[in-house]
Amino acid sequence: MIFTEKANAIVGQSGGPTAAINATLAGVISAAISSDKIDTLYGARNGVEGMLREDIIDLGSFFNENTDEKLRRLSATPAAALGSCRLKLPATDGAENNEKYVKLFSFFKKNNIRYFFYIGGNDSMDTVSKLSAVSGNFDWEMNFIGVPKTIDNDLDVTDHTPGYGSCAKYIATVMSEMLCDTAVYTVKAVTIVEIMGRDTGWLTASAALAGINTGAFPDYIYLPERDFEYDAFFADIEEAFKKHPNVVIAVSEGLHFADGRLVGEDTQSGAVDVFGHKYLDGTGKALELAVKEKFGCKVRSVVLNLPQRCASHIASATDISESFGVGGAAVGAALDGKSKCMMCINRNDGEEYSVSFSPAPVENVANRIKYVPADFINEKGNGVTEKCIEYMLPLVRGEAEYFTRNGLPEFITLSL
Repeated sequence: MIFTEKANAIVGQSGGPTAAINATLAGVISAAISSDKIDTLYGARNGVEGMLREDIIDLGSFFNENTDEKLRRLSATPAAALGSCRLKLPATDGAENNEKYVKLFSFFKKNNIRYFFYIGGNDSMDTVSKLSAVSGNFDWEMNFIGVPKTIDNDLDVTDHTPGYGSCAKYIATVMSEMLCDTAVYTVKAVTIVEIMGRDTGWLTASAALAGINTGAFPDYIYLPERDFEYDAFFADIEEAFKKHPNVVIAVSEGLHFADGRLVGEDTQSGAVDVFGHKYLDGTGKALELAVKEKFGCKVRSVVLNLPQRCASHIASATDISESFGVGGAAVGAALDGKSKCMMCINRNDGEEYSVSFSPAPVENVANRIKYVPADFINEKGNGVTEKCIEYMLPLVRGEAEYFTRNGLPEFITLSL
């Protein structure tokens, strides 16, 4: 809906942070505060949780001085500057009598909020979808826009997601450095690198970029899109030992057997979050123990863990630029009357890499998973194809702006 009178807007961040999520927030802020249709842009602390608590800050006031400088610093700051949450909204049936929905729409009315921007991944798009679906029950017109964010790159419709390129660049860089390190000895050894990826192997696939400049690639890459088999895994290692003594392998944390059991299941707590997702860990350790028992050689497992998603010191300039752009495009779409949608990044045709932004119905994104395509994975299921590398390579290019003082990083804090 196009609103003829000035109104307020709110933006929140949700789900796991990334090195680029604040660049998207900066894009929203930049477009919102320069619009003559938005009076005040509020930031919700901890996403929907903050809206339920009415815990908000006036972002326009904070950014009304030294705007460009502050937005540049915000774009270079890792994690979620507004704080995050993993709150799952209830089913939409009977929403008009549900306490959470009643509180939220009372809050929107009270603060004259007509524009809602939510930066997040699959579960965050579920929130946008639900609020969009029940808005007609509360006699308050609003435009709801989801803005993509996830290092997992598993959102449907969009070509790729903000945060993925920077995470992929970190993984490829660290893998390249580890390949140099492990190559110095002549003693047989296996290094297993566990990389984030619950359902999909997009991040693990990026380990294949490690040898683009050096020629030293990981020996094998295993993604959860293929069932894992120990016999094939051991055979691969035996084959690699014929070529060199030091074998380096990248694996997704979500590796599973044909019956669905996770490879690292015996080392996991079994705990789940509010969306039913198991807390994953232990895949690398399980494989380490198995290799040690089978080959008796030196073996180590390395878990890249949180640095994958917060390493802003090596962020992709392409990723930061596109993250900022999709945030601004979300504001533009809302002001043009778009709602119940998520902004997407579209890869344009042509020899030179470029992108454009467009909205897609949020119900086409929420609670869906985009897997690594079959033609991105090699026939044996232990590596990726050239087509996969061609897809990933433009996303990691460029050195993003980074601020330091005394040789150490300097970040911005939204302490209002």
